[in-house]
Amino acid sequence: MIKGFTQLGKLMASIANEEKWPGFDSGVTEHEYKNLISLVDKQFYLNGWFTKNNVNSSLNALGLQLTEDKLGEWLKNHTYSTHPKNVAIIMAGNIPLVGFHDFLCVLMSGNNAVCKLSSDDKTLLPALGAILIQFLPELKERIIFTTGRIEQMDAVIATGSNNTILYFEQYFGKYPHIFRKNKTSLAVITGNETKEDFDSLGHDIFDYFGLGCRNVSHLLFPKDFDLNRFFEGIINHSEVANHNKYANNYDYNKAIYLMNNIPMLDNNFVLLMESKELFSPLSIIHYQYYSNQEELETYLVLQRENLQAIVGVNYIPFGQAQCPSLTDYADGINTMDFLNTI
Repeated sequence: MIKGFTQLGKLMASIANEEKWPGFDSGVTEHEYKNLISLVDKQFYLNGWFTKNNVNSSLNALGLQLTEDKLGEWLKNHTYSTHPKNVAIIMAGNIPLVGFHDFLCVLMSGNNAVCKLSSDDKTLLPALGAILIQFLPELKERIIFTTGRIEQMDAVIATGSNNTILYFEQYFGKYPHIFRKNKTSLAVITGNETKEDFDSLGHDIFDYFGLGCRNVSHLLFPKDFDLNRFFEGIINHSEVANHNKYANNYDYNKAIYLMNNIPMLDNNFVLLMESKELFSPLSIIHYQYYSNQEELETYLVLQRENLQAIVGVNYIPFGQAQCPSLTDYADGINTMDFLNTI
């Protein structure tokens, strides 16, 4: 299993970096390789948020985790089920391949992956799954993809919004489950950051246009911090305003703020609004000041249940929020431990 996923990881990284066909050692023909690249190009027409750059970023981040060493280290404390259960994975579609880690966990735990694909991301994972089955033919009977109703399951992993949690509870609550709801991420600024740090933070904010739960939507600044330093540091990310969907959100939110005389700061591609609210609308970043370490830590404790990731000098390094390791489980719930108990 590890060798098959390692081979898939190398393939994903090659595609993400737009390399030429690596040859038959890659496990696929040149025609199959070109078809995968073509599928990446096609994503933007299937989902306007899935630009080529964003799809490649996701492929590369995942591919870099699928190495023999990393997979081996991750799996050494987990058992492999000899009596496979059908695990339904209800996938979100906010960013490309957002359900891949659950897919990996289910298969690596020895169970069957019954994947209900989001209509916003329904072609990438099946294509990779088909390649994976070529590498590991024994998985052919253990992988199911569908956009319809799932009939038979022994456990459920579901990701959605706070509203869909009620639906999950109603229909799947009787099964062993992991239900994930809305979370977001924030960055802690100390005041000692460089311009390069803020440029890296820009990736945590703007990659995938801010649609992921690991995207930073809230900033914590030390008292009297000069916000111009932040704006200067993120200027290289201004190209997000060239994306039609993002620009529409930016223009709409800016108009609403102006009409309602809501104070804001504007750099022509993102709005900065002072607020204690953790979650912010797309194209808006909330920020607040903290006076001391105690105040900072109190806020972080209060928001713990709503946080997916914290970025900063003493936390996840700037620019790495969208590059989780195999052990960075969503919502802090160890998926492998859960799967080993069903």
